[in-house]
Amino acid sequence: MGGSVSCCISPRESPKIHRREVELEECPITTTEDVSEDTGTYLQHISDRELPDELAQEANPSDHPRASTLFLNKSQTDVREKRKSNYMNHASPGLLTKKFSSCSTIFIDDSTVSQPNLKSTIKCVALAIYYHIKNRDSNRSLDIFDEKKHPLSREKVPDDYSVVDPEHKLIYRFIRTLFSSAQLTAECAIVTLVYLERLLTYAEMDICPCNWKRIVLGAILLASKVWDDQAVWNVDYCQILKDISVEDMNEMERHFLELLQFNINVPASVYAKYYFDLRSLADDNNLSFPLEPLSNKRAQKLEAISRLCEDKYRDLGKSAMRRSVSADNLVGVKNAQAVLS
Repeated sequence: MGGSVSCCISPRESPKIHRREVELEECPITTTEDVSEDTGTYLQHISDRELPDELAQEANPSDHPRASTLFLNKSQTDVREKRKSNYMNHASPGLLTKKFSSCSTIFIDDSTVSQPNLKSTIKCVALAIYYHIKNRDSNRSLDIFDEKKHPLSREKVPDDYSVVDPEHKLIYRFIRTLFSSAQLTAECAIVTLVYLERLLTYAEMDICPCNWKRIVLGAILLASKVWDDQAVWNVDYCQILKDISVEDMNEMERHFLELLQFNINVPASVYAKYYFDLRSLADDNNLSFPLEPLSNKRAQKLEAISRLCEDKYRDLGKSAMRRSVSADNLVGVKNAQAVLS
């Protein structure tokens, strides 16, 4: 997952950055000097390399799939207070807008982990950033992300820019403008959130009113280069944000990469965790993904895909069975030879 990342900028056109395969974790293997001759080389089992549950909880969620995402933890306080308030006031959570399946109609949404719904995903990512800002621990920041020192527009930055928390709608409009103008995908939005939380963890900083725009812009810039085959150059973002210079974009990208320790790898398990946690965040805040009735045409497509998957896994099971039988026969032959000798 990803492509090459470069800070070099050309004012002409965007390059095509090809996807590169996810780097495999190196599996430590003990040398033959450390093991006895009768046991042979020892290959560590994959379960031995996984983090224990208690360590995974303390690990960086952008690196380890079992560590809880930061945005979901920060949102739980508001969700609990909202539920408690509704219970104490005997108030309903709002109008029932979510559609439910019945005997005659089945509702399904088009959002999947491989093809998320763009609009809903951007709303959820904006909401996750909103909770990051609202429930931040402190106001730790760096000058490179300070909007007062590096403004994104020529308009005067308000004096209270570092005090007033942005609303969810403002964050959503900012992200939607960048994604719409650069024609980015929903998957890129999820990777953006992964890089954002990785930055906050690695650099030990907070996303707050004075730096959220530049942090989000840096994460989107990096995610678009890593994820999308058709990369968006820094100069393209300068055409979207008219008053920002290419030099400023280059410097911000360079600092972002250094703070990430050049770790731009996003494992598939981490990506999937962020996708499903964003769906949980949507459910907790009544942000439903668009549902459509299941039509005959789509039902036939789903059935065809299901048959294809069943045939594929059936073939895999047969090949695994053949390998197992072959191994058993090999062991039987060796035992027979040992008895005869």
